[in-house]
Amino acid sequence: MDERTLSFINLHAVLGCLTELCRLDREAQQLIAGKNISLGFAVKNGPEATLQFKDGACTFREGCSGCDIRLPFSCPRKFNGLMDGSTTPIPSKGFTKIGFLLKTFTKLTDRLSMYLQPEPGQLEDEDFFNISTTMMFYVILEAVAQIGNYDPVGRQSAGYIVDGDAKLEICGGPVGFIEARDHRLTARHEAPERCMSYMQFSDMGTARQLFDGKINAVAAVGLGKVKVGGMISQVDNINRILDRVALYLA
Repeated sequence: MDERTLSFINLHAVLGCLTELCRLDREAQQLIAGKNISLGFAVKNGPEATLQFKDGACTFREGCSGCDIRLPFSCPRKFNGLMDGSTTPIPSKGFTKIGFLLKTFTKLTDRLSMYLQPEPGQLEDEDFFNISTTMMFYVILEAVAQIGNYDPVGRQSAGYIVDGDAKLEICGGPVGFIEARDHRLTARHEAPERCMSYMQFSDMGTARQLFDGKINAVAAVGLGKVKVGGMISQVDNINRILDRVALYLA
């Protein structure tokens, strides 16, 4: 596992999923109701991005220019330490707004963890199950793009992906796509205008079982629970990258 790749996954896929949390979870919306504040993460030799919290919603953008609170990290490993609790960052900007970081943001990330690492009993609630599975879908979608761009093995697979959009969809649930341009991958949280290939899960339950490693992807295709089509080489190489997602998100 590559620390730099993990830092891109942690920022874009995991913390980036706060956009979905604030869209789907009422309590998260209430936590940031009336807020207008931006939190930037600057990782030396790694990613830089800003989370903007405004009017009960959260948006994600590249770069840290103009952020209200800036958290610098000397290397990807230090930033990854933020995610496992071994690093406590000190803001280089916005120290007077640290109350948001210590209170509101901490509560948001606690709710994020609750959905991404749920207790088994929580998944028995249908609403919770749907929100958790939807968020996992987008985390995995983003992780595929970051692994394809930065992980040494993932980049080899990305090198074989022709330009075009590959749609990933859960029937009755979320949809997104991987945009491939010059062997660089970008995750999009929406349906493409048209796609070169697609992977479609039959329902939320099937997708969840695959995400949790409870069923085999090849077997699921054989049973018709997962459908693939279009340019199969594109799907095949994305699947190779998907195989590495569990390594980083375990």
